[in-house]
Amino acid sequence: MSDELQFEKVGDVGVMTFNRPQARNALTFEMYEALAAHCERVLDKSLSIRSLLITGSGDKAFAAGTDISNFRDFRSEDDALGYERTMDRVLGLLESLPIPTVAAIRGACTGGGAAIAACCDLRIASDDIKFGFPIARTLGNCLSVGNLSRLVELLGASRTREILLTARLIKIDEAMTIGLVNETAADPKLRALELCEQIGEHAPLTIAASKEGLRRLRSHASNVDGDDLIIECYTSEDFREGMDAFLAKRKPQWKGR
Repeated sequence: MSDELQFEKVGDVGVMTFNRPQARNALTFEMYEALAAHCERVLDKSLSIRSLLITGSGDKAFAAGTDISNFRDFRSEDDALGYERTMDRVLGLLESLPIPTVAAIRGACTGGGAAIAACCDLRIASDDIKFGFPIARTLGNCLSVGNLSRLVELLGASRTREILLTARLIKIDEAMTIGLVNETAADPKLRALELCEQIGEHAPLTIAASKEGLRRLRSHASNVDGDDLIIECYTSEDFREGMDAFLAKRKPQWKGR
């Protein structure tokens, strides 16, 4: 398991913490795999917990997307599709857990971090939350159809389209108004832990059946082929430019190819 993703049990609650505060908890491939491994342990019953809390260390970020350095060697269609397949696999495991999942969010919750939070059943946030997918002004990549369907379920098609096209980030007042965040709290982790303990006392079969029924309803929307869209973005000159500009802290010069 990656030391950059910490896991502990607090009573019957599993607490998973993204632990790269120096990088605003940007997610490495190893961290994604560690998250998936913990989910698999819950599914095969080798890890006995009644609920799962996911958070980020420090007070700057839940997780500020995938670490950009992971993309530096991307060149081929296989690289692009492999990454999005990994994301869909990891998020699918999290989404399929039969236990309640709660995200405790501070600060930046963007890109891959926002996708993980969107997969959780509930989200508790501090008042400095910034949630979204600003990829149209940063990297020039795209979301998989599976991730798009999760966002549409959570935010609605109109708002999903708007935040992707404008590349803006949702802040706390709007997040509460649209139901993206269920509660705001000065200490999101503490409140999320209380909520996990409360929900964990409820009928586990009812919770599992409710979650699985909702997952099956949403899964119909994601059975659409979007490989051509992923390949077009990730193998483009613009994606290379987006990465170079991001690392150089300058504005990218898009060419549309």
